[in-house]
Amino acid sequence: MQRVLDCGIVAVVRAPDPAGLVEVVRALADGGVTVAEVTLTVPGAIDVIREAKKQLGDRVLLGAGTVLDPETARTVFLAGAEFIVSPAVNLDVIRLCRRYDKLVMPGAFTPTEILAAWEAGADVVKVFPAEIVGPAFFKALRGPLPQIKLMPTGGVDLTTAAEFLKAGAVCLGIGGQLVDPKLVAARAFDAITATARQYVEIVKRFKAKG
Repeated sequence: MQRVLDCGIVAVVRAPDPAGLVEVVRALADGGVTVAEVTLTVPGAIDVIREAKKQLGDRVLLGAGTVLDPETARTVFLAGAEFIVSPAVNLDVIRLCRRYDKLVMPGAFTPTEILAAWEAGADVVKVFPAEIVGPAFFKALRGPLPQIKLMPTGGVDLTTAAEFLKAGAVCLGIGGQLVDPKLVAARAFDAITATARQYVEIVKRFKAKG
């Protein structure tokens, strides 16, 4: 959990082709983004996680995204994933993560869902899709629910990242704006590293002010 909070960014690695995704994770780490989830919508995602863990070791905190059931959660843990991200709240997935002492970040949208996920044992609640509600929603939730760690996913880009942090997000889930599908397809790993550095700088500036 501390690694997630220190980094402040969870990169969402999603692509229609798994080729080169281990290098994408390496490129993110080179730019300072050392927490990444490989979504299970990627063909062969579990193999990508396994290979990235083998090549990068503890340099990156690797997770799996779009995990919808406990059976899949256990499979990705065996492949080397250290945390789970989901688009929705599945209590069985949260229970399994607690059993294996792994981080779990279920997705929720309403205050009721967010509180239910937190009370069930979520480490961080992913608010998805965050572009629908924007930073103002996070600021509003801080009043009644200051204890809940929130991560916006969707709608986080270089222009909104600081606003989400200012509104109370503990970390940012960033997909295509960080792991640009065109850059992935072109294997433009240096460009991915450069983009990662820009987001890391935003987080650093925010923390320096705090």
